[in-house]
Amino acid sequence: MDALDLLLNRVSVTRLCEPAPDAAQLDLLFRAALRAPDHGQLHPWRFLTIEGDARHKLGELFARALQSWEPDASEQALQKARNMPLRAPMLIVVIASVKAHPKVPEHEQLLAVGCAAHGLLLAAHAQGIGAVWRTGEFSYDPQVLSGLGLSQQERLLGFIYIGTPEGRVRAAPVLEPQAFVSDWGGQQDA
Repeated sequence: MDALDLLLNRVSVTRLCEPAPDAAQLDLLFRAALRAPDHGQLHPWRFLTIEGDARHKLGELFARALQSWEPDASEQALQKARNMPLRAPMLIVVIASVKAHPKVPEHEQLLAVGCAAHGLLLAAHAQGIGAVWRTGEFSYDPQVLSGLGLSQQERLLGFIYIGTPEGRVRAAPVLEPQAFVSDWGGQQDA
């Protein structure tokens, strides 16, 4: 796939089915992620893969978290939480492992992790693999973070749901750069 075609046409794919990426495909996904801009060469990222029965365990973790916020949550709401990880054959958890550094502030490291996740999404699209990056309330829940083994210093930046696209992949919407770009001619008067 041509690089510009990839950049201009990647879309989130929400309808995913088996199979999940194989070992060779996953290796390429992570190799692409590791090419993210990384000021200071800190490698402030970590990833977890979740597939098979582990998706059910993650669903139970989600349900327990929901119940801790909403003790009266309906069985339907709990089941919805349990089913969330089952929407794809694999999930990749994107984790920011920010390191103390005198010249590389936390926000630069978080951006690097975001770029790593984007590289992973681009590599998936290039291989015909469907993927969507999701966050949501479970990404911030202390019980979920602990259950996934994150340290106090780490942040969960999202879950990438990944698998084979089910049905036709939608076309990327066309956005016009002029709506987002303007010239700056010099310092603004205060």
